[in-house]
Formats: sequence, structure tokens, C-alpha cells
Amino acid sequence: MSTFQDQNINYPFSDFQWPELIRTLPTAIYTCDMQGRITYFNEAAAELWGRRPEMGKDLWCGSWKIYTPDGATMLLDSCPMAVTLREGIAVVGEEIIIERPDGTRVNVQPHPEPIYNSEGKMIGARNMLVDITAKKQNEIALRESEQKYKLLSEILEKKVVQRTQTLKKSEERYHKMIEEVQDYAILLLDEKGNVLNWNKGAEKIKGYTEAEIIGKNFSTFYRKEDNKNKLPEKLITEAATNGRAMHEGWRVRKDGSIFWGYIVITALHNESGNVIGFSKVTRDLTERKQSEDQLRDYARDIELRNKQLEEYAYIASHDLQEPLRKILTFGDLLEINIDNPEAVRKNIQKINSAAERMSVLIRDVLKYSQVSQIDELFQETDLNDVLDKIKEDFDLLIEQKHATITNTPMPTIKAIPIQMHQLFSNLISNAIKFSDKNPVIEITSEILNSSSGQFPDAAIEYVKLTFKDNGLGFEQQYAGQVFKLFKRLTTAAGGTGIGLALCKKIIDNHKGHIEVFSALGEGTRFDIYLPIG
Repeated sequence: MSTFQDQNINYPFSDFQWPELIRTLPTAIYTCDMQGRITYFNEAAAELWGRRPEMGKDLWCGSWKIYTPDGATMLLDSCPMAVTLREGIAVVGEEIIIERPDGTRVNVQPHPEPIYNSEGKMIGARNMLVDITAKKQNEIALRESEQKYKLLSEILEKKVVQRTQTLKKSEERYHKMIEEVQDYAILLLDEKGNVLNWNKGAEKIKGYTEAEIIGKNFSTFYRKEDNKNKLPEKLITEAATNGRAMHEGWRVRKDGSIFWGYIVITALHNESGNVIGFSKVTRDLTERKQSEDQLRDYARDIELRNKQLEEYAYIASHDLQEPLRKILTFGDLLEINIDNPEAVRKNIQKINSAAERMSVLIRDVLKYSQVSQIDELFQETDLNDVLDKIKEDFDLLIEQKHATITNTPMPTIKAIPIQMHQLFSNLISNAIKFSDKNPVIEITSEILNSSSGQFPDAAIEYVKLTFKDNGLGFEQQYAGQVFKLFKRLTTAAGGTGIGLALCKKIIDNHKGHIEVFSALGEGTRFDIYLPIG
């Protein structure tokens, strides 16, 4: 049983809630206390380590043995997690090698970060371990392949030069050597770049027969935009000036399809040193290009997953708080009123409603975690429905604080529903929390079109949402700081400083804008601009 803390109140987070959010994630995650003892780990972490450490006893590494990227044994106190616990900072960009009990080794990129309680005191750390073994192996394979290719290319270049220098004496032998090479397109060009000779490899890669291409300029193999920018002419000039020109880029086959080619153009000279033509060797590296692109996409996907993981943790600790609070509260009332059938029935209805709301939130979070492209999450979202659900989540807190929430009708916009829920939830909970009297929250909506002359882009229709409260407020000079992560202008009402930073990120995700206006003791107003379509 792990616990969730907020405002110095402990709420038990049973195994019912966590598996849906963290335990089933494919990325290894674990937490530890300030002494480095593991307090939680998910199934992906146990699979990565090859063992299940004993919580509350085993230290943070969780693995059998740890090594540096060069294979040297790494001391525990120099591990990234040890640095985070000792210095209270997040460690990024490090790589380690872990050894499982069965002797297998895995390349890992750790992401340890401090964990703070509601008072801002560090109470431990969390870590995400990303298995980069496949990536490392691909990088090594690519480097080896590229080295072999460069060596082969250099050998072929030397052979081509040697053969062309003896062309008049051994024309037949030259043609035989060229014809036997089919993995490379080998061409002989005159001083203007016109094709004089064509091997089977060129026919295989570029699609033209020798009869179709002899006499034509090699610029035929370049895209329209490359010819417009005079790339072929620049390469010929560079080869004539420097002796050789190399280039990688997209090339065009006879059928119009493109391939990623690596070319080497070498200048050929007569006995007087004058350029009499060029040899051109082309290698089809489309598969390598696709592999490199996949690696880049993989790296971007890892970065996106890391950012999403931060948001999942916040959703789990914040958005699920109110439904859980209601379940606990009405559970206590159910026990008190056990002899009152009508009260029991109402309390059970409240518990079921909160549980259903919590289930919806969990499903939304899981859906959010499974999508790799953020555009796939946008859908028609009724902002009135979002506000109604927030009011339902906070009905106990609203009643306890004697809060009043009023609003004008709001439109339906293209948005990410779970993020709109987070946005409204953070702003309303802050307005209730940071108040020394009965909170009054006014929410208004206004459509801005191209004729309004207001921010932002006149070509796009926006909705302007205003959240105004009568809370504690702050001095306007600090308005630029409220959206910074972990920045709090007051500690009087607790909080982590994450909420408004997340609000800013949500609005940025929707290509919107947010402004804040406040005065000490007079309340705060947030103006939010969001595209409608």
C-alpha cells in the first residue's frame, strides 16, 4: 500500500488505482526514500532488472550489478540516482549498463528526479529507466556499415582512376571490370558532365539502359529543385577544382521514383594535368537513410513519452484527488448512517458516482498514454460539460468553503478533453484554495473573430475564457513567474507550484495564449485564448 499526500493529509492509494496508470506502463519506473531504499517499482522495472528487489530494504539500483558505458564497475554512490539523492537535482543525459542475475547486460538511460512533499521538502526520488540497448546496437551496426562502405568506395575510386588512365590501352578490360560491379552505379562523364559509359549497376539503380542514357547529362538524375539550384554544376565544379566531390541526397530514377544516393565524383586528368572528364560512383543508401530516420523518430518518441510520463504522474496525484476524497468521505458517512436505509442509499449513489468519474479519468489518461501523435487526441469538446464535471468533482470542497461558481455559456471547441479538464480543475481549485473568505469564481466566455481586432491571429476564430476570483491575489509585478514550474508566490495554502505551469503547457499545446492580472487582496483574473476549430 503506497500513500498519496496533499496538504499534510494521507490518502491510501491501493493497488486498485496504481496498476491502471503506472504498473502497466512499458517503461521501467521506481521510487525510493532518502536513504535509497526502494519504495515502489512497476512490472517493467522488475523485467528490466531480471529480479524483484525487496521494497524498503534493497537500495535504489534494483539491478544485480552496474557498470559505466565503457564497461567499468560503477560504485553505488556514483550512480545517477545516488547523485539525485545526495545533491537534490535531476540527472539527465547519463548512460549506464546494468547486469541481470543471469549475466545479461542492458544499456540503460536513467532519468532520476527528486520527490518533494507538500511543504517543499525532498522526501525521496523517482527514476525512469529507458532501455536503449537496441538503439546502441543499431548505432554500432550503422557505424560499421558506413566504415565498410567508405573503405569500399575509396577502393573503387582508386580502381576507376587506374582503369580510366589506361583506357586507351585496355578498353576491353576496363569494360569487363565495370560490368561486373552491380551494387554501384559507375559512370564515365566528359568534362561537361555528359555520360560516356554506363555499367549494369547504373542500369539497376537508375533504371535507364545504356542506349537510353549515353550522351545525356548526369543532371538527368537530379530533382527539379536541385537542378534549379544548379547542384549538378556545383558538384562538377568542385570536382574539377578540388579533384573530388562527394554528396548525399535524393536522386531520381527513370520511373520518377526517388532513392537516397551517396555519390563520389573524381576528376580525370591528362598528362598535362588538364581535366578531360570525370568518374562518378553512386551507391543506393535508401535503406540506411530509412534506418537513420527511424532512429530519429525513436528518439523523438522517447522524448515525447518522457514528457507524457511527467503529465501522467501529475494527473494521478491531482485530477484523481477529488473523486477519491469523495469516495473516502461518503464511505465514512456510510458507516455512520448504517442504520438509516435512505442515507445509506444516497451515500452509495455518491460513492458509485465518484468511482465512475474516477474510472472515466483513468480511461482518459490511459488513452492519452497510448497515443504517439498529439494531433490524434483532439476532438470536439463541450466546455460546458467540462465545467459541469469539475463542479461535480469539487462539490464537497465547494460546500465546505461556501464557494460560488457562476458562468456564461461556453462553446464546443476542438481540444484534448483530458487537458481541458486539467486546465479548468487547476484554475478552479487554485481559486478556492487561495482565498481567505467565501470564494466567488466568475467564468465568462467571448467569441473573437477577424473583425474584433483583439488578440490573437485575426484569420482564426478564438474563444476568450476569463476566470476571475476574489482570492488572496498577488502583486502584478510577479505575473511573469506564476507559470514557472515549482514556482510558488505563497506557501500559505500549500501546493507544489506545478498546476499553473501545466496550465501554460496545455494552452501552448492548443496553440493558445494565457494572461494573468492580479492585485494583492483583490483577487486574480486569467484571460485564456483558445482556437475554436
